[in-house]
Amino acid sequence: MAETLLEHGAAEAIAGGWHGDPFSVLGPHKRGKTWEITAFVPGAERLWVLTGKKADEAVHYPGVPGLFTHQMARNVTYRFRAEGYGNTWEFDDPFRFGPVLGELDEYLLGEGTHKRLWQVLGAHLITHEGVAGVHFAVWAPNAERVSVVGDFNIWDGRRHPMRRRGPTGVWEIFVPGLGEGATYKYEIKGPGGALMPLKADPVGFGSEHPPANASVVRKIGGDWGDADWLKTRASHHTVDAPISVYEVHLGSWRRAPGDRMLSYLELADQLVAYVADMGFTHIELMPVSEYPFDGSWGYQPVGLFAPTIRHGTPTEFRAFVDAAHRHGIGILLDWVPGHFPTDAHGLGRFDGTALYEHQDPREGFHQDWNTLIYNYGRVEVKNYLVSNALYWLEEYHIDGLRVDAVASMLYRDYSRKDGEWVPNRDGGRENYEAIAVLQNMNITAYGEVPGIMTVAEESTAFPGVSRPVNHGGLGFGFKWNMGWMNDTLSYMQKDPLFRKYHHHQMTFGLHYAWSENYFLPISHDEVVHGKGSMLSKMPGTAWEKFANLRAYYGFMWAHPGKKLLFMGQEYAQGAEWNHNQSLDWHQLDIAEHKGVQSLVRDLNRVYRDTPALHVNDTRPEGFQWLESNDAEAGVYAWVRRGGAKDKPVVTIVNMTPLERTYRLGLPDAGTWREILNTDAAIYGGGNRGNLGGVTTEKTPWNGQVQSAVLTVPPLAAIYLQKD
Repeated sequence: MAETLLEHGAAEAIAGGWHGDPFSVLGPHKRGKTWEITAFVPGAERLWVLTGKKADEAVHYPGVPGLFTHQMARNVTYRFRAEGYGNTWEFDDPFRFGPVLGELDEYLLGEGTHKRLWQVLGAHLITHEGVAGVHFAVWAPNAERVSVVGDFNIWDGRRHPMRRRGPTGVWEIFVPGLGEGATYKYEIKGPGGALMPLKADPVGFGSEHPPANASVVRKIGGDWGDADWLKTRASHHTVDAPISVYEVHLGSWRRAPGDRMLSYLELADQLVAYVADMGFTHIELMPVSEYPFDGSWGYQPVGLFAPTIRHGTPTEFRAFVDAAHRHGIGILLDWVPGHFPTDAHGLGRFDGTALYEHQDPREGFHQDWNTLIYNYGRVEVKNYLVSNALYWLEEYHIDGLRVDAVASMLYRDYSRKDGEWVPNRDGGRENYEAIAVLQNMNITAYGEVPGIMTVAEESTAFPGVSRPVNHGGLGFGFKWNMGWMNDTLSYMQKDPLFRKYHHHQMTFGLHYAWSENYFLPISHDEVVHGKGSMLSKMPGTAWEKFANLRAYYGFMWAHPGKKLLFMGQEYAQGAEWNHNQSLDWHQLDIAEHKGVQSLVRDLNRVYRDTPALHVNDTRPEGFQWLESNDAEAGVYAWVRRGGAKDKPVVTIVNMTPLERTYRLGLPDAGTWREILNTDAAIYGGGNRGNLGGVTTEKTPWNGQVQSAVLTVPPLAAIYLQKD
């Protein structure tokens, strides 16, 4: 055979790990009139090329340890056998395989319109050209060289440098023989050859257990048993549906013996059964996208495509969702597109440049959270985020996304002083690019996945959050009503003696209740950072604290808007939430806590079973004040109405510790049955009320023709329905 035609400079660049196009050198290439295989196998002293039953020894390239060449008359399929330092091993040459990504993938990636980014980027278990292995692909447009490294190649970036795919900035390689569970990262040489910290896969489907942070090859997809749920779920997500959400932090809802976090499979059994028993319609999970630091509760995610390994594998997470669906319970995920942490293995300066984030810290750095802000105006970043939202909905059958900290995305001056932010092109504060990402996410989610819902945690008066995009809105299905939550909790924390001076904190929400499709959220944010538990917020004696909380829940469930409670609030946990330990389930041995739990269970049942309490949650025809101004008595009363044939419900709430004998106008003549009374003994109350109901008399009151005299217990809410 003739001498190798491989240039010495190229050989040294391969061995040194700085060659920008390794596939032009390694593997089989036509050089002159023959085919020549070039292989770089660090640690090999001898190398054989295996073709069928034949083994030909390759020639060691002079002066470059581990580099071999072998010439053949034609290009044929082959394997290698290597020998070095007393070891022998066989393997397929990753550089003999052609590209995996097709031209259409390249086009869509370059355009930033690949809706299902996860199908082409990340690590995929495939069979390619008849061989099983893993295909890796990653976007790093400004890198001079990208390699995949892991235990399988001794974390040596010279062994599996990747193929650059034209102008897309995507690099790919097929590594034969790798299987599920392999750990990996990307070794990236940035502009000028600067070596970056090893990076986890931005589209990785799995991760190591923290504090380790390599990506892990994981299979996604599999069998589902939730077809019946998916057929009907759209009806569970309309503005007319009863929606009552139980917000959960999976790591601290309950612990296993030994203070171990529950697995997804244990949660599929225990949590799903509990939520079904309590009558909630949905579970909302605080972020499950992989995150490095437990104390962030998931709100500083690094692995947006990886369910956290803290509770198990993607397959086990899928089983958890499936179990919830088979019980008729929807799953909502907290989704965090507002920022990402600065951890070295994350997205920050991913390819040596500000790739996912803004270069200018006035746009790219969150002062509140010491995190980085996505560059929403970059088409690839927009595509990354929108595709991630679709990923959870499609691959894991998630029923909806609650989008975190929307206000921080909408405004360029969010939490910034003058001079610390960059105005938009019109000189204003609105972040047009972030708005476009949110609109695009909602259009894509609702357009591609029938029956889902999206919910915005948005704390300002930004207009049209839950209005369709084609009507100028952001396109969310619902919006958290933070104003209602702040006003009503402020009122409830006051001594009843002074509540009369703040009476309209409880009524103000009705002035704007129909401007958006609202959720009433009492979330984890209200029971952390020294704010105390819901119970400890309430004033008065021990008995009055429980009564106040029961009255508040009664007020909330009869108020227009979908419902959300954070775990532990449903039984009035005494202590503030601590993410490092289980909820205090032992408190259910105490009658008062058990009573609040029973009340929430019954509130959910009455809310679900009574159309008047949910059908018109977002429409003014579903609500009418009977008494909104009696500040002296601390009484509120209103009517809720559903459809034309649905029986109305009247709610009366007494927010003082004095029992009231109270005349109330009622919309129809006849007997009104007491369908719920938060002072019932079963809930821990004093069992005061109206012996099951009241009958009206023709005494006009509150603008109604009929009225009745009611006994309204102290710190209590009563629901009446026409018999």
